[in-house]
Amino acid sequence: MSKVILTHEVSGLGSAGDVVEVKNGYARNYLVPQGFATPWTRGGEKQVEAIKAARAAREHASIEEAQDLAAKLKANVVTLTVKAGAEGRLFGSVKPADVAAAVEAAGLGAVDKRRVELVAPIKSTGTHEAIVKLRDDIVATITLKVVAAK
Repeated sequence: MSKVILTHEVSGLGSAGDVVEVKNGYARNYLVPQGFATPWTRGGEKQVEAIKAARAAREHASIEEAQDLAAKLKANVVTLTVKAGAEGRLFGSVKPADVAAAVEAAGLGAVDKRRVELVAPIKSTGTHEAIVKLRDDIVATITLKVVAAK
């Protein structure tokens, strides 16, 4: 087992700034190469504080503001226009950054792409869902309508 400092939120493991203990192979082969974590050192407390300060700055300022945004996201359907072939299959797939850009383009507010989780890979047109973690305690589900570009 090895200790690592998470630099990004990892589902089921923790959020940025947390010090977690994971198996050596998971840290060496996935978390560190993907940039999701750095090895823990004794001088890492300063790094943990910097990561937590940056995370706090990215979070929405108040609970009320986050709840208002969550209500807007749940109430509206966000439309994504993507290139698609015959029978509605996409060329590629929809990424969390695409969802964040579509939410902002729809005028619903700014969402951090790192806080968007797709329920399932989106590889076809139709209606899909995505989850946005606005704060640690406020989660919103977005309904996405994926349409083919003409």
